[in-house]
Amino acid sequence: MSATPEIPELEAQESRLTLPHFTYDDAWALGSLLVGLARERRAPVAIDIRRGSQQLFHCALPGSSADNDAWIDRKRRVVERYGESSFLVGARFRAKGTTFEQSSRLDPDRYAAHGGSFPISVEGAGVIGSVTVSGLPQAEDHAMVVEALGRLLEDFRG
Repeated sequence: MSATPEIPELEAQESRLTLPHFTYDDAWALGSLLVGLARERRAPVAIDIRRGSQQLFHCALPGSSADNDAWIDRKRRVVERYGESSFLVGARFRAKGTTFEQSSRLDPDRYAAHGGSFPISVEGAGVIGSVTVSGLPQAEDHAMVVEALGRLLEDFRG
């Protein structure tokens, strides 16, 4: 991704990537899509998928570290709290001329509004979980998740 997406584009992604359903098998399919994309690109990432508080999928690829797991937890908590992607939350603070760290009043050791965690939204149910990638620059983490969710949605529509 060459440029950082603007807020309207980030909002449109979330609206467009609402799923008709999200099962355990869907979590596996999404995780497998992300692993495939990461391997193709030799991306040193960790991947996490949750429904509520239950972890449904986790994978750490070569070059990733326990630090990526800590970033996953921090970015995921932002999605859980705000119901929006961690990238969008950070962008909203920057648009106000501040940063998430300065103005959210949340512990930066527990929350990070950096790109890479995206809400899993289901039609008629709203946000039911999150999918998170950590290991690349934040715009690339975010873009990888958006690409995989888009492919999953295409598979659903057949």
